Amino acid sequence: MIPVAGSITAPKGFAATGVACGLKKDNRLDLALVVSEVPAVATGVFTRNVVKGHSLQRTMDMVKSGLASAVIINSGNANACVGEAGYRDAETMADLTAAELGCPVEQVLTGSTGVIGKRLDLSAIHRGVQEACANLASSEEAGHLAEQAIMTTDLVPKECVVTFELEGKTITVAGMAKGSGMIHPNMATMIGVLTTDCAVEHDVLSALLKSSVNQTFNRVSVDGDTSVCDMVIALANGKAGNTAIRSVDSAAAQQLQKAITIISTQLARLIAQDGEGATKLVEIQCQGARTADDAYKIVQAVGKSPLVKTAIFGEDANWGRILTAAGYSGAEFDPEKCDIYLGDLKVCENGTALLFDEAAAKVILQQKEVLIRILLREGTAFDRLWTCDFSYDYVRINGSYRT
Repeated sequence: MIPVAGSITAPKGFAATGVACGLKKDNRLDLALVVSEVPAVATGVFTRNVVKGHSLQRTMDMVKSGLASAVIINSGNANACVGEAGYRDAETMADLTAAELGCPVEQVLTGSTGVIGKRLDLSAIHRGVQEACANLASSEEAGHLAEQAIMTTDLVPKECVVTFELEGKTITVAGMAKGSGMIHPNMATMIGVLTTDCAVEHDVLSALLKSSVNQTFNRVSVDGDTSVCDMVIALANGKAGNTAIRSVDSAAAQQLQKAITIISTQLARLIAQDGEGATKLVEIQCQGARTADDAYKIVQAVGKSPLVKTAIFGEDANWGRILTAAGYSGAEFDPEKCDIYLGDLKVCENGTALLFDEAAAKVILQQKEVLIRILLREGTAFDRLWTCDFSYDYVRINGSYRT
């Protein structure tokens, strides 16, 4: 697998752009369009929040057909919790796009992100769709514009491209994502789009995407909140010319799975690193748990603990908060067999305090990436989660989000 420079347009047969239609202030990009020159195999993974945005609900319905030609996503407005009008507005956004592109409306997938409870400005959407369709391009820069247009409180663009060889053909997989706040497992305020020129059957692509999402996007927590517009869409148009992958168990499927997972891992890490107000990327690992569920519960509890996250921000090696969070996670383990490490520094052994070097611990916590390891000695199960610290800026950003 070879990571390469590029954007969502890197696979053959894809074009994109991002435009400013007026949904966000200061003429910032707020409408993204990604288009396949031929109908692509399409699948998605969606938020488990029972409250769902209208653009997302529509995409959940449309993607059941297994084909899509375009994904159009607006930022600045979630198109959520506005009643039946919200679904109609999503349908109008798709209608406008389909008319401009000359494709069936059911092959246009929709997404929205931003403030909840406000109607979409359809006149702005209309202008934006016309401009976006007129400016579609397969260039790397056009893909960068699409990424910028889906960002909300994000400070850093999130893009990744990987290539690999299959049957003498070069397969390219690309991804873009947005997400900075309201991030927690089972999807969060994040939207991701993956494109590939690999030929693959729908059921296989669906299985590969779900598996990768579970290991990556569902292992990110910024603040413990799960929002209503969250989705990851994958499009595969087959333009690479390989024999279509028809079995999840095939070697070809495993190669594609690896590429999708590399892309998703990089994007997930970037989301955690770019968490609202974050100063540090934190990886939490739980090793030696009795069951996979126990390991998962522990990394979730530690990763969303405000006390752990504020201690990391303050560069305070307060490991007792880590052990406490593991203890209330619902996992079954004996605390007297638990060791905790900050990086390579053991700070707790058998559930008991150690006389560790506080200065060395502070140096570890001053780094931009911090690793917390929890060793249980109960079994062989392992899990991990990426999160970030809580700074003063998190409260500032979220105290005035609508204004």
